[in-house]
Amino acid sequence: MIYSSVKKETGSVQSREDLPIRYDLYSPVTTKTRSFPIILFLHGFKGFKDWGAFPDACEYLARHGFCVLAFNFSKNGVGEKMLEFGQPELFAQETLSSDLNDVGDIISHLKNGELRSDQVMINTDIIGIIGHSRGGHTAVAAAAEYPGIQAIVTWSAVANYNKRWSDEMVNDWKNKGFTEIENSRTGQTFKLEKVVYDDAIEHAGRLMASQRVKELHIPALFIAAKDDEAVPASESKKLFRACPSDDKEIKLIQDTGHTFGTAHPFEDENFPEPFDELLESTETWFLEHLK
Repeated sequence: MIYSSVKKETGSVQSREDLPIRYDLYSPVTTKTRSFPIILFLHGFKGFKDWGAFPDACEYLARHGFCVLAFNFSKNGVGEKMLEFGQPELFAQETLSSDLNDVGDIISHLKNGELRSDQVMINTDIIGIIGHSRGGHTAVAAAAEYPGIQAIVTWSAVANYNKRWSDEMVNDWKNKGFTEIENSRTGQTFKLEKVVYDDAIEHAGRLMASQRVKELHIPALFIAAKDDEAVPASESKKLFRACPSDDKEIKLIQDTGHTFGTAHPFEDENFPEPFDELLESTETWFLEHLK
């Protein structure tokens, strides 16, 4: 069933470090009393929940009968203004552990009723998860970490984040205690403190998707862009091969890159064909495995 309208509710809950996790909850508008499965949406590195076509994607999935919760990681550097990186001091300390803990905190708030919808019932016993890029890396770790997650879809996921640190970055961390990266979209330069590197190395067994995917026995769909230069499709292939689930698939979308034809801001009336294909595959997977 496709619902004609969707309601978006915004709010925030606290992380275990007492930082706000700001979210948007999309849900179908219906006059009937019923509950809906929930899908968690995880953005990527230097990303945020309102990036590009992400809000439209969440609305699309809600129209197809899901509650969709998109949230900013508590240390992603985007504050109350939502579209600007106004908290670079938090971005500098955003670790893979803090992101993974945020997912756990979100699930806890859903389970205890502190995060809920005013207009529909959320079935917190049926949870799916989507992650793009680094968010896909975290989604794999989260699906292994938190038993409530019952199905996963990754979009251009990173397989092993520790292989993405360049020699220059590692030398900076060891010699200066920080490294710097540029946000090519905004032109901003951001610091990354050494804690980011230390956390990833010290807790690799818990954090690396290439390790945690070996624990996944839930339905898992790995989607990648064939011409992705930021995160090669080979990363998704590695995750697919290592996943022991009896219900797994990999899908390569042709003639597109890391964001499947979308950009920020996204103001087009229709999705680009690759992104449309991405969403249709995602929707189909969750309709099959979360209902």
